[in-house]
Amino acid sequence: MYPIVDMVEHQTIAAVQSEEDLDDALGSKVNIIFLLTGSIFNIKELVTRIRQANKHVFLHMEFIEGIAADKSGVAYVARHIEPTGILSTRSNLIRVAKDMNLMAIQRIFLIDRNAVVKGIKVIEQTLPDAVEIMPGVMPRVIGEITNLTPLPIIAGGLIGTQKEIDEALEAGALAVSVGSKELWMN
Repeated sequence: MYPIVDMVEHQTIAAVQSEEDLDDALGSKVNIIFLLTGSIFNIKELVTRIRQANKHVFLHMEFIEGIAADKSGVAYVARHIEPTGILSTRSNLIRVAKDMNLMAIQRIFLIDRNAVVKGIKVIEQTLPDAVEIMPGVMPRVIGEITNLTPLPIIAGGLIGTQKEIDEALEAGALAVSVGSKELWMN
């Protein structure tokens, strides 16, 4: 039902925050990369390198310099960059991406109970392919969210150890996105 579930071969996702780290992600066991860097001048080349390494790539729309995080920006990315999908905190971009046949991951920040309630409403309206909840070091909350929605959950943010990855997965997360290169290799 959710294609991303079949896509995940390695439950750690590389959250690449600088171009210098991309080679490490490409040489790692991860098969999905969240690209949190790049600009209109090099994003096509970065995505091509990732795809040539037989890995899936999701662009974080708010972090790509020179490409607006709006409907036209998503249309440009879909037509000219051709990633697997996008990652965004903006629910309107999730709907646009889905309309353009891109996979879409809704990122939500769970800072309190109200954020959980609002987050569930947003994902019920946008129906992304998956939801990334942040911070990802909250196994109890990950378990709650997995009980509140059938959508696949990705834990992300503040993950610093293999133990925290394991706890998020045991709580029900499909995968865990991490920025630490050392954790991509496990």
